[in-house]
Amino acid sequence: MPKSTLSSWFSNIKLSDKAMERIKERSNIGTQILIDRNKMQTVLAWDRAKNAKVEAKKEIENSTGKARDLLFIGTALYWGEGYKKLRVRNGKKVSGHIVSITNSDPDIIRTFILLINRQMKVPLNYFNLYLRLYESINEQVALKFWLKSTGLPKQCFKGTTYLVSISSKRKRPYNTLPYGTVQVSINDTQKFHRVIGWIDWMREYMAKMKFVDLPE
Repeated sequence: MPKSTLSSWFSNIKLSDKAMERIKERSNIGTQILIDRNKMQTVLAWDRAKNAKVEAKKEIENSTGKARDLLFIGTALYWGEGYKKLRVRNGKKVSGHIVSITNSDPDIIRTFILLINRQMKVPLNYFNLYLRLYESINEQVALKFWLKSTGLPKQCFKGTTYLVSISSKRKRPYNTLPYGTVQVSINDTQKFHRVIGWIDWMREYMAKMKFVDLPE
């Protein structure tokens, strides 16, 4: 039965102090249950994130052939260009994240899509594509370019953000980025932590190989 109907029926009824106290007690209990449940969900989410990273390290460690090449190249690109920082809300780390990269180089974007599509088995229509353009750039021309460059279907396009051009300040030629930049992402927290697990393995691998030692 709709709550609005019940409200109209019982709006004029006056409850006793004892009844009001019982309602208040039950409300407090219900609120505490929700708080405890949310805390447990957060704990479980971080446990899943930890497990995803552990499995990701095993995945890249045991990879071979072309799959290993793609993992190495794709992970290195994401390490440098992708979204990695844990989000914080009200001073606390948020458990939900996206896998996302923003760039003006079509080859970098294609490599990212190839990595997620082949290694994580994510269909192309699951990706989100956002344009970041200057006012002088034609949106339809830029969209056509990026859809062709990425191979993503048009339904992936989610919108355009217009940036303030600095060409008027003579810091950069106005046609340096004729098609702007593009952000490609998927909304999947577990896959985010999987990518971070690949990066953690790569970081440890490079440290062991002494690739990242600073010069004397």
